[in-house]
Amino acid sequence: MYRKIEELAGKHNDKVVKWRRAVHRCPELSAKEEKTAALVAEVLAGLGIEVQKNVGGHGVVGLLRGGKQGKTVGLRADMDALPMQEETGLPFASETPGVMHACGHDTHTAMLLGAACVLSEMREELEGCVKFIFQPAEELNPTGGAPGMIQDGVLENPRVNALFALHVWPGYETGMVATRSGTLMGASDRVFVTVSGRTSHGSAPHHGVDAIMIAGQVLGGLQTIVSRTVAPLDSAVISIGTIQGGYRYNVIAGKVEMEGTVRTLNPATQDKIPGLIERTARGYAQALGGDAAVRYVRGYPPTLNAPELFALVSETVPASLGEGRLAVIESPDLGGEDFSFFSRERPGLMAWLGCRPVGKAQEDMAVLHNTRFEPDENCFPWGVRFLASCAVGYLKKQR
Repeated sequence: MYRKIEELAGKHNDKVVKWRRAVHRCPELSAKEEKTAALVAEVLAGLGIEVQKNVGGHGVVGLLRGGKQGKTVGLRADMDALPMQEETGLPFASETPGVMHACGHDTHTAMLLGAACVLSEMREELEGCVKFIFQPAEELNPTGGAPGMIQDGVLENPRVNALFALHVWPGYETGMVATRSGTLMGASDRVFVTVSGRTSHGSAPHHGVDAIMIAGQVLGGLQTIVSRTVAPLDSAVISIGTIQGGYRYNVIAGKVEMEGTVRTLNPATQDKIPGLIERTARGYAQALGGDAAVRYVRGYPPTLNAPELFALVSETVPASLGEGRLAVIESPDLGGEDFSFFSRERPGLMAWLGCRPVGKAQEDMAVLHNTRFEPDENCFPWGVRFLASCAVGYLKKQR
């Protein structure tokens, strides 16, 4: 069975590369994935797979019914791009100014289409059904695209019993699969802080309350939350990514707005951080004559890998991809993933697929969300084989 998957993955690899490059050349932002969704639907329909469009927005779902009765397994890929100007210089670089696939979602889409090609040729041998879930708006934190698809019934009719997904990962060499049991990635929340002061002429700061100066103190104070109120063996991050304030070079600013992200692994830590941020921000601001308002928005929950699916992958990867291809991740990553919404509803597992060319130093490889991110296309057959093998292996185990 796995030998056949390997052969079919090789057979369809040129198409996977072609689809990836087509999607990469025409990236679409979250909730705008119309052309990408149309391509996906066309390919699936051409494979004789039942297609459902506009699921949770521009989501596309393909249902492949196997030749034998059994359970249903879901395979998920995300489709959206990021608002970044590409600087890779690739011949198939983004043709949309200010938008690029800097997180590999183009590769995820193409590899899942490749898995659909492989499994469609094996449909008579499949002991159940496979749902191919092409999800929009993964980057649209804090909403994400998974909740909309779930609300539109993607996990029902037939009921999905388990899900698998992968994400290209430049920290690992091409062909490696990395995952772990339990928490893989962190919760991803957003925080908005508005500092209020009072304007005055820049030559007479004593007549005003300097919101920029207060904001500087608040920024420093927020970092003490992690260093002094989160247990040293716990993990949390508070990062302010934008700060805007002021009207003119010679006017004391009366207002500053900041926006940031909060990442946690422990639900108890996640619960207490909003109050700590508000206490810290208001405390510093009021001590200096101003005030601060905090708006905290819960985003993606932690991404959890079901232990039973990790056990399955621990058997499947060596058998299907070869010995030494599986790396067990020691510690979770604080990046966020809205696959977490799926894994709260059904047992799920996400794995990282190495996409750094063999022999290339890690410091020479652009990371995710970098304008020069360029995953190795040689990872595609490995990703296709992983997805197809997980589907086949799971359905066989459920007999």
